[in-house]
Amino acid sequence: MVAFAQISDIHIGGTPVSADRAAAVLRHVDSLGLDAILVTGDIADHALPEEYDTAAALMRVATPLIVCPGNHDSVPEFDKRIGPANQVLRLDEVTLALADSSVPGQAYGFLADQTLAWLDGVLAERPEVPAFVGLHHPPVPLGIPYVDEIGLREPERLAGLLARHPHVVAVLTGHAHTSAQTSFAGLPLVVAPGVVSTGLTSRETAEWIPIAYDLPPAFALHLFDGGNLVTHFRPIILK
Repeated sequence: MVAFAQISDIHIGGTPVSADRAAAVLRHVDSLGLDAILVTGDIADHALPEEYDTAAALMRVATPLIVCPGNHDSVPEFDKRIGPANQVLRLDEVTLALADSSVPGQAYGFLADQTLAWLDGVLAERPEVPAFVGLHHPPVPLGIPYVDEIGLREPERLAGLLARHPHVVAVLTGHAHTSAQTSFAGLPLVVAPGVVSTGLTSRETAEWIPIAYDLPPAFALHLFDGGNLVTHFRPIILK
């Protein structure tokens, strides 16, 4: 059994308590004895050097951790202080790959040719080992108009790549600040909840409601036994 956490949208610098919320989640997941932690984007809120310095310090945990940028991030600053925008963690039982879907100056996402080539190469290395692919932007609509407008552009490019790698188990994203599960390219798609805030929609109108900063931060806990993926969503009660 492989167990790994996925957290997303920590937005360091976005609110006075962003670092405290991120620290609480990271401390908790690091205490669980997991195989890995994935952080799927929007690390800094304004892409400032000091925000990345704070994030880098918070992410120095005992558990193996990989991270990718989101639309609030600047890849040059991310690269200097966090690491490469495309990252992979090769465990004995699974490959975990996070791809950069950020576009400079834009809220929507896109997987550039070089990113797809990198991901294709990573997935081709160990075709006998199950793999998970993560990125910031969801490649399908989630029923949240504001988020859907700034999702992944040209998702068929990713779908075509995944079709060449049948050992991929699931796609993992963030960006929506709310947990969601659907499918993409015939695979499970899991969207992690937000850390800095939680997004809501109105059942009657499906319109975006301003995100709530007073609800608990949360994370996704993925359990994979080689044939079945189970995801639990867990809030962290702040003291």
